[in-house]
Amino acid sequence: MAKELMWRGKTEEQVKKIDMKEFMELVPSRSRRTLKKGFSDEQKKLLLKIAADDKNMRTHLRDMVIVPVMLGKIIRVYNGKDYFPVMVTLEMLGHFLGEFSHTRKTVAHSAAGIGATRSSKNVSAR
Repeated sequence: MAKELMWRGKTEEQVKKIDMKEFMELVPSRSRRTLKKGFSDEQKKLLLKIAADDKNMRTHLRDMVIVPVMLGKIIRVYNGKDYFPVMVTLEMLGHFLGEFSHTRKTVAHSAAGIGATRSSKNVSAR
């Protein structure tokens, strides 16, 4: 038997049924303060789009808190260059969308060029 996933002692079905006030008590303080201020107009539009079960959900709202309505949806979040698909799971609740769409890549430098180091100054450039 597979282990059932839980979030703060609640199953996924229970989490989907809880209201926003109860959800706010379960999330960390930073997310709670953001939710307490209320959603902006753009965030409300995104929530309506998610509720309508739109297949092509693209957003620039990296500061949007992940709420139970988003569970199981794929939201494409802008990272400054392109839209990165984020599959919302139970563990992501209370986090921000931007945390899962990184804006910077790790730099993988190649070997040093000719003349870049003292030992490579005498190497021919063929």
